[in-house]
Amino acid sequence: MPGLIDAHCHMTYGESRSEEEIDLYTSPEARTLKAAFHAQKVLRSGVTGISQPGGSYYIGVALRDAIADGIVQGPRMTSAGRYLSTSNGLTDWYPDSVGVPEGSIGIVHNRLDDMIDEVRHQVKNGVDLIKLADSPYGDFQAFTTHEMTVLADLVHQLGKKITIHARGSAEVDAAVTAGVDWIMHGNIMSDETIAHLAESGIPLVPTLLLLANAGDWGHLVGAPVPLRDGMKRMLERSADTLHRAHAAGVPMVLGTDSGFSLTPYGVWHARELDLLMTYAGLTSLEAIRAGTANGARMLGLDGKIGTVAPGMIADLIVVNGDPVADITVLQRRDAIETVISGGAVVEFDEEAIARSWPHERGIGYSVTDLTYDVVHGADPRDLPPVDPFTVSPEQAHDLVSDLRRRERSAGSF
Repeated sequence: MPGLIDAHCHMTYGESRSEEEIDLYTSPEARTLKAAFHAQKVLRSGVTGISQPGGSYYIGVALRDAIADGIVQGPRMTSAGRYLSTSNGLTDWYPDSVGVPEGSIGIVHNRLDDMIDEVRHQVKNGVDLIKLADSPYGDFQAFTTHEMTVLADLVHQLGKKITIHARGSAEVDAAVTAGVDWIMHGNIMSDETIAHLAESGIPLVPTLLLLANAGDWGHLVGAPVPLRDGMKRMLERSADTLHRAHAAGVPMVLGTDSGFSLTPYGVWHARELDLLMTYAGLTSLEAIRAGTANGARMLGLDGKIGTVAPGMIADLIVVNGDPVADITVLQRRDAIETVISGGAVVEFDEEAIARSWPHERGIGYSVTDLTYDVVHGADPRDLPPVDPFTVSPEQAHDLVSDLRRRERSAGSF
């Protein structure tokens, strides 16, 4: 079958456990080397093409070229630069006293002239696409429709593509009016917005994996309770919207937000196909098309990739199983028997791929407060939560219990 195409894969994130790791820690040189190291994991999983909608510096541009030149092993690739956002959009995470660090995945501008300058600057530096980042959760429209339209027109004039992080109905509708090339997320959309989107033919990349992994399994790795609950609610709200969008004929594309600790490289890309079936109502064949031919546009290879036919680029995978009958077979590493990129069988260093290479971590002191009651034996589950964004009472109980077991085994008091 055709190799998978992941239209939302962040190679510079480095499987980070916090936003600070992504933006503040690890040098650009180390981030570049780690991105190159992780690219082979993505290809090994059967993903033969990716689009990176934003990341640190211009690392994605360099990685794209290194892969194309055969210097680095990885999937064929297109890349944006840093997200373009406003102070009310995604990526202006930190207080004004901190500002937006140079290493941030986003750059913030609140005046249209500055946004235009940034687009020109990024295109000069070799990006394939511009990524706009609207409001984090879709509660409001951060860019004006006029701003989106001016930027989309300029990007197209310069021969590039433009996409947008847009979760809510207002920003999705504005993005359709502006003429962006594809839309990320679209979790909450009215019937009117869906009709507008369907009529335009603009593809939607729902990107459900991060939401599902956090909601389903975040408790296994200490993900904060509010994060888990919020992502699970967003996923559940998305089901109604995406079923209506699918019924209206909106084309959908596989995208995973791979690069976080909850979505590590080369592990969960194919789970998105299963999620598209569950939360958007796609059949298995429709999901496979979303993960192959529909992603060709994001690679700038419409009609040249994503199907098995004479004259097409031979990015293929040999699968031991029938993904039409069981879409989850694509999630099993052992079932991806052979990866072919550009007509050549790819050989992998399986031992190297099995290794991890984490970013530098933040400066942490504990996962909960060292109160008098904790020291003197109180069960943390009986105490009021001191920081629900860091650890739940259940997690604190497990951590404290584990600490006490280690102290006893070491002969400590």
